[in-house]
Amino acid sequence: MIGENMQVKDAMSRGVVTVPMDATAAEVAETMANRDVSAVVAVDENGETFGFVSEMDILSRLGNKNWEIASIEDLMASSVKTVNPDMKLKDAAKQMAEKHIHRLIVMSEEKVGASYRPIGILSPVDVIKYLVQK
Repeated sequence: MIGENMQVKDAMSRGVVTVPMDATAAEVAETMANRDVSAVVAVDENGETFGFVSEMDILSRLGNKNWEIASIEDLMASSVKTVNPDMKLKDAAKQMAEKHIHRLIVMSEEKVGASYRPIGILSPVDVIKYLVQK
């Protein structure tokens, strides 16, 4: 059971890998392979989060002609779900379960350091790993 005091920041994976909005599918795939991650966050030149590209987004394009030149906008999930690192873990887990969300992007708080930037990702595996370690 998820305790009342557990927060998203306790379970999230840190060190978000980002790619620029003008990256191609081939560049995104290369970044994912080189960094050994299953997803990346697409950001603009100011670091603002615009989307999320997972390994499944890449795989869904592989059969298409010239898949490697597809744009980030063609690849990324249409809606990005973000959460605050101080959100209760049980609430984030409930949101993921109810809405069938596979990853939540954890954003820094506004007016704190690099204001409102991706600082982590929370997946169901992160929640499960955290609970088993407790």
